[in-house]
Amino acid sequence: MVIIIIIIIIIIIIIIIIIILTSGILIARIVPSIIAQIQNTQGLQPVIMDRSLKAELIFDGLRNPTSMAFLGRDEILVLEKDQGTVQEIVNRTILPLPILRVNISTDGERGLLGIAVAQHPATQSGKSNTFVFLYYTENKNGASVGNRVYRYSFIDNKLVNPKLILSLPADPGPFHNGGKVIIGPDKNVYAVIGDLLTHRTEAQNVPSGGPPDLTSGVIRATQDGEVVPNSPLGNNYPLNRYYAYGIRNSFGLDFDPVTKKLWDTENGPNYGDEINLVEAGFNSGWAKVQGIWTPVGSIGGEDTGQESVHPSDLVTFGGKGKYSAPEFIWSQTVAPTALKFFNSTLLGKRYQNDLFVGDYNNGNLYHFKLNQNRTQLLLNSKFADKIAYTPEDAATFILGSGFGGGITDLQVGPNGFLYVLTFGGSIYRIGPNNSPG
Repeated sequence: MVIIIIIIIIIIIIIIIIIILTSGILIARIVPSIIAQIQNTQGLQPVIMDRSLKAELIFDGLRNPTSMAFLGRDEILVLEKDQGTVQEIVNRTILPLPILRVNISTDGERGLLGIAVAQHPATQSGKSNTFVFLYYTENKNGASVGNRVYRYSFIDNKLVNPKLILSLPADPGPFHNGGKVIIGPDKNVYAVIGDLLTHRTEAQNVPSGGPPDLTSGVIRATQDGEVVPNSPLGNNYPLNRYYAYGIRNSFGLDFDPVTKKLWDTENGPNYGDEINLVEAGFNSGWAKVQGIWTPVGSIGGEDTGQESVHPSDLVTFGGKGKYSAPEFIWSQTVAPTALKFFNSTLLGKRYQNDLFVGDYNNGNLYHFKLNQNRTQLLLNSKFADKIAYTPEDAATFILGSGFGGGITDLQVGPNGFLYVLTFGGSIYRIGPNNSPG
């Protein structure tokens, strides 16, 4: 009898131990999941410093999106970098299938990168005459053949009739492909490409490097792919394709709606991110200057050298190329991406025609006002040299933070709100706190 009681006690103890161990395993599995869900939920709630505004999640679940464009009030085309897919979102719902899939290279910063829409009056047959321009690293038979800008017609909810507009290099890569494309006030197509990391030609301000090769520049063409007359740098190929040069890499282009002037963002190596006013023939100074400092060190590992506020050893193409210092510099890199002028009053008149900039490293949204003639950013005396030396300095201009995965694009929708695209796969709408859902 005693033996039976002992056996029963042992069995009970074993059962209790099993329950404790099993519970521990379940807790070990469940708790991280709960924490992750909480963190994910927190990641979907960016913070807007202006309490009169809010960030509303419009869509989530995209795969590494790079750029977006509006077709209509509630129609957004979004590019997925590594899938080569153009997705269409209508009334916050993604269509079951991509409207286009292209063959791309995806290593490094290659991929499906930029989109712009040009809407023209309907044809005589009544069909919409909408062009969609795509910038991507084209792949044929498993090899990259170049960075391309193609024009597609948007017909019956499909992108058809591709026409090659710009053929740009992609080798050796796979970094610094740029990729943003935009339609200018002159109706021409503007695309930005970087130095592909190692190109060192006259376009990178290396006099002995040979002629420009369609890298490190804002490259321009008509919507039919023809040369735009009166190029600021020269009438011979390839200079007749350049609008600006000396650009290390860029993920942001936009035209000021008031002055019609072009602005860009530029990524430095590990210092000297920039915002620039890009006049015709603009020379951004790379690879002789980044920010206001001379790069030192090997390619891909450049660091801050001496100050070079007025560099004198730049390529000017007979005086046609004009260098000007950045309008704003982050001394410590944030990887600025899209920039957008807010040509709307729906966030309040205090934001009308102001400049918004996103960054990839931190998921921050920056806000800048411009001076009266709109040739410079309106900065207080602390930033008289136009440089944010520390993250605390940069925080002065942060309007929003917590955009998970980093910001890749900014657009003003037909409804007048500001839209933010993140590499984490989300689209947010910035609007007044009292705006309807």
